[in-house]
Amino acid sequence: MASTAPRRQTLTCEDGCRPKDLSHASRGYRRALVIVVALNLAMAVAEMFGGLLGKSQALKADALDFLGDGTITLLALIAISHGPGWRARAALLQGMFLTVLGLGVIGAAVYRIIERRLPDAEVMTWFGAAALAVNVASALVLIPHRKGDANVRAVWLFSRNDALGNVAVLIAAGLVFWTGTPWPDLVTAGLIGGLFLHSAVDIIRDARRELRVVAQPSRTVAAERT
Repeated sequence: MASTAPRRQTLTCEDGCRPKDLSHASRGYRRALVIVVALNLAMAVAEMFGGLLGKSQALKADALDFLGDGTITLLALIAISHGPGWRARAALLQGMFLTVLGLGVIGAAVYRIIERRLPDAEVMTWFGAAALAVNVASALVLIPHRKGDANVRAVWLFSRNDALGNVAVLIAAGLVFWTGTPWPDLVTAGLIGGLFLHSAVDIIRDARRELRVVAQPSRTVAAERT
């Protein structure tokens, strides 16, 4: 006689399902996050010093980006040992934090328009190049893990933003040297702030979608074989 033990079949959910990528739980991903935290926090201190030394708002904005990356990546490192709901809430917090950073950077850039201090293009170049090297290293470490839940994608977006911001700082340094005005530095700081806000919207949208999915009861059906 055939077994009558019930066979449980899990139905896949509809639009809005979390990705089935489990990179957030791998040892390799944990190691990658530790490396990224260390690189970002160290560069945040160095680049803020460079921003103060060179009177560059773009460098200061990028330093805040590094600080945000290090802090939020540390939060992601803590979140990977928790369930999907906790990770989605952590990603939501990441998006909110990035929103605050973006608004702060834009506000500071507007304030600096009044002062119009000419930044040091040479200092901007050296620190911008160092920051770019750090971000390329972070991005290479994270590339294998860039797809996954909102928490994983948030970490990837932070690192990508850093690299783009560094390229912008280097371009701004060249334009400051060429034009002899602070405008390229201020415009670049504003663009970095705008990039923060754009990524924050993506992160918050993904996190809210995953929170809705977590809140839905699991739908299973039992089928009997005779």
